[in-house]
Amino acid sequence: MSPSPASDRTVVVVPMYNEAAMVGAVVTALREVFPHVVCVDDGSRDASSSVARHAGATVLRHPVNLGQGAALQTGFDFVMRHTDATHVVTFDADGQYLVADAVTMVDLADATGVDIVLGSRNLGRTEGQPLARRMLMAAALRFSRTLTGIRLTDTHNGLRVLNRRAVAAMNLRQRGMAHASEIESRIVSASLSWREHPVTMCYSDYSRSKGQSNLNALNILYDLATDRLGAPA
Repeated sequence: MSPSPASDRTVVVVPMYNEAAMVGAVVTALREVFPHVVCVDDGSRDASSSVARHAGATVLRHPVNLGQGAALQTGFDFVMRHTDATHVVTFDADGQYLVADAVTMVDLADATGVDIVLGSRNLGRTEGQPLARRMLMAAALRFSRTLTGIRLTDTHNGLRVLNRRAVAAMNLRQRGMAHASEIESRIVSASLSWREHPVTMCYSDYSRSKGQSNLNALNILYDLATDRLGAPA
């Protein structure tokens, strides 16, 4: 896969928590196209940091586990303060996403000037997704549409491309997985332009073991509800 001109101006932010078994392969695949990969180690108890660093990533580290939203915000802050990148890709460390999809989305964002491109498994395809997870994501999509007013076809998809304006608008308050719906809300509050793009999600035994449980989904709903109640009028 050949890098595009936009790849050199892009930073890939990869949050990770106990991902030593997979993150090296993920970083290696990303760096075949994207020279700049930043892994945010969210308090891992394994060798995630050293594995990612050995694969060529810049590694930032939280001393304790704060949640994926906090890890992404740490990555966003680093990009804004220490780079002149025009775009940021968010990419999970568990191997679910295809680098080719990230490349296509960056090229789309660069060519159109859209602020944020959101990956959609429902416009693309999903391999190996359990039925219970599919039902859970359908319910989450309905909730997010009600919460944000954005008629997305997918939600809580970790593959996104944001331009610098969108990154500056994030300022995520939700430290855990509810950050995904918060990002969608930021699109509305900051008047960001957006598009969806079809992506492939590949569920493996490993990624399924790292996924969100039904209990965590209830925690997401609680976090979002309390955030909405506590938000200023």
